[in-house]
Amino acid sequence: MVDNFDKKAYHPRFSWHYLRIKYWGTWLGILVIMVLSLLPFKARLSLSRWLAKRLMKFKKGVARKIRINLLLCFPEKSHQQREEIVFETLVTAGFFLMSFPLLTVKSKEWLAKNTDIHGIEHVKSLREQNKSVILLVPHTWAIDIPAVLLASKGLPVSAMAKKQKNELVDWMMHKQRVQYGGRVYERSGGVKPFIKSIRDGYLGYYLPDEDLGAEHSVFVDFFATTKATMSGLGRISKVSRAEIVPLFAKIDPYTGRFAMDFYPALPFPTDSEEQDARMMNETIEKYIGEQPEQYMWILKFLKTRPNNGKTPYNKKYDQF
Repeated sequence: MVDNFDKKAYHPRFSWHYLRIKYWGTWLGILVIMVLSLLPFKARLSLSRWLAKRLMKFKKGVARKIRINLLLCFPEKSHQQREEIVFETLVTAGFFLMSFPLLTVKSKEWLAKNTDIHGIEHVKSLREQNKSVILLVPHTWAIDIPAVLLASKGLPVSAMAKKQKNELVDWMMHKQRVQYGGRVYERSGGVKPFIKSIRDGYLGYYLPDEDLGAEHSVFVDFFATTKATMSGLGRISKVSRAEIVPLFAKIDPYTGRFAMDFYPALPFPTDSEEQDARMMNETIEKYIGEQPEQYMWILKFLKTRPNNGKTPYNKKYDQF
């Protein structure tokens, strides 16, 4: 059993100023979501579909960002095909947001019972060989599920994350993520504490699809476009002496169940950062291409463009 405390890790604490008027709207939203999470899953599904239909009508906001990302990544698909993905993405997102509080409201036994796990042997066999493991976890809607579930089974993870702008939300999300153990480090603190945790026995939790800007990225193919892709995983793998195991988390709004799919370790590091980055993207493409509605297309994954090109998210909607 590893010691979860690390003074270098991120440790947000409750503050009485969270009770001030500026946070009352946040508290109300949290209360509403918690109540909704207790509804039968079919009721949550119906509400998610109702909300998705209305969001589809807007030419701005989350639906617009999804449409931009899908057009850049899947130009070969028809407009109708992309619109179907937009709708199912919004349904999946809404359903997950209404289910997320269950990680705290329900027990770890409930979580285990309602999660299907495939391929965990890829991690267990490496652990039995006393090898360190870094999980490659793309931004699917259920991205937090594996971290909580694995920790509840005695396999805590160590992750790097960015602090949320809303301090109350940041505190609550952190409490939920590490309720059974684990460590979270602020990305601004550098990668060394993360590597040390992996050496200490934690499963690394690496998010490969964030856009950190040209300075920290290499430009490689991503579906039909080019993406500023995080560099350095090969170096992290080498320094931490860890195997890279892809992990995809998902939620099925039509059954109410979570799922975790582990895959065989990838051959990191390769001969170059560009090859490492392309291998990460290929791994994402293979999984997301089959179930695109599971991906967080609302994020600005493609904001940094090659040759200082303009971000597509600033363009007029009618171009998408």
